Amino acid sequence: MAWSEHVVVRDGVRLACRDWGGPGQSLVLLHGLAGHAGEWDVLARRLSSRYRVVAVDQRGHGASERHPRDVSRAAYVADVIAVVDQPVLRRPVLVGQSLGGHTAMLTAAAHPGLVRALVLVEAGPGGPNPAGPADIGGWLDSWPTPFPSREAAAAFLGGGPVGAGWAAGLEEREGGWWPRFDRDVMVRSLAENARRSFRHEWAQVACPTLVVLAQSSFIPAQEADEMLRRRPATLAMSIPGTGHDLHLERPEILHTVLSDFLEGLT
Repeated sequence: MAWSEHVVVRDGVRLACRDWGGPGQSLVLLHGLAGHAGEWDVLARRLSSRYRVVAVDQRGHGASERHPRDVSRAAYVADVIAVVDQPVLRRPVLVGQSLGGHTAMLTAAAHPGLVRALVLVEAGPGGPNPAGPADIGGWLDSWPTPFPSREAAAAFLGGGPVGAGWAAGLEEREGGWWPRFDRDVMVRSLAENARRSFRHEWAQVACPTLVVLAQSSFIPAQEADEMLRRRPATLAMSIPGTGHDLHLERPEILHTVLSDFLEGLT
């Protein structure tokens, strides 16, 4: 294990971080809904040879506070600010996948002086999506928990590196393997995204930005086009043969893409 746990407490909420150390520009990695910091392990290990890398278990996820009262977008953003409010993480590049990318985007929009650059992996301003919370709730309800083993969970959750990545976030207790999150907390975390779009916030982002989409992307083509229309200086690319969890499917390609982007910042 090349990382050490670093804990930040904000407003009574425990936030667990995987600190990979490393020299150079700091990077803060944010996972998606129902995910965990360990999803970034392969990428973080590669990046930490040149960059200071910290992956965060966001509120309600992983080793962080399981049942936070506040799951607003503002609370998620404030957590990121609390994590980066230390000298070793001065002006980090925020890298986020899915809802973690949305959090990173909102952070960059609201606190331009604190963020060096932004990388969105399968993420955008989104919304409104009234069916989103119910869809996610139904998907989580379909999980046959407890899983008898991590291997069984990995097979159910898609197999291959994607299934293994999701299964790595489970914990063993009470006769099997369970998620390290509460289903209702996940559903409530999508409440604001269900009601409105965040296109205005996207337009407020001023830092250099890279958008990495999958070939089979969750981001509609019209939304991606609109993102580039509003911010034409954005770098954007699609990785062939990938889906929404491209950071698990092809971490080596994402490493190359990120490294090139980070080199360009200097």
